Amino acid sequence: MAGSDDDVPPPPPPQTQTQQAPHTVSTIKLPLLKKGEYDIWAMKMEHYLAHTDYPIWEVIQKGNGPVSVSTDTHGVIKVLPPKTAEEILARERERKARTTLLMALPEDHLAKFHKMTDAKEMWEAIKSRFGGNDESKKMQKYILKQQFEGFSVSNSEGLHKGYDRFQSLLSQLEIHGAGVTTEDANQKFLRSLPSAWSQVSLIMRTKPGIDTLSFDDLYNNLRVFESDVKGSTTSSSSMQNVAFVSENTSSTNKASTAYGASSSSGHKP
Repeated sequence: MAGSDDDVPPPPPPQTQTQQAPHTVSTIKLPLLKKGEYDIWAMKMEHYLAHTDYPIWEVIQKGNGPVSVSTDTHGVIKVLPPKTAEEILARERERKARTTLLMALPEDHLAKFHKMTDAKEMWEAIKSRFGGNDESKKMQKYILKQQFEGFSVSNSEGLHKGYDRFQSLLSQLEIHGAGVTTEDANQKFLRSLPSAWSQVSLIMRTKPGIDTLSFDDLYNNLRVFESDVKGSTTSSSSMQNVAFVSENTSSTNKASTAYGASSSSGHKP
């Protein structure tokens, strides 16, 4: 019936608190590192992370603790995936801290830092590259070049640990603007291997394409010969021991023969 209460439209539902309150977005922008402004940038980064996500700042300052690793049959160390809730959270914070630092760097420097997987190490490398005065930077660059020239891999260190140490040195050289060419890096690492690798090193150094082969590919090529080199080293040591024993035995037999000859010559019929 017209004009009845049934024709009156129901009132609109009241808005909930969630609908009335707009989503809060942080007004603090990620500070970008500019040339000659490292000290100011570092202070801004501390305030930014302390305001947005303080646990990330703790990861950058104190590290994220050791990760679980294992070694395969070839001696290669691999990081195990996280299992517990604490390990998963720690790995996520590490990844977020690393991403935040990369986003704050100038684009022309991303290639120098993106290989670093540890946020604390990256923070220290950024400080070493952009902080300090020109004299300290020149001294750091000089020290790194000296380390490159004197680099060598010991027998006890092994191929994998030598590779990790040399890779870290190459990264530091690149960060400080003193990077070396692929050919120089490959040739230097091959010359730095122990004497047991001399034959393999000589073959690889004269191999076509060694000047364009990436350092990671060079390492993978060397791993193919690792078991043979270890076997030849053991075989060489065994042969030296056999030769030593044979030489002593031969000397003893000669002495016995000489003694017998002198004794028999002393008794004339």
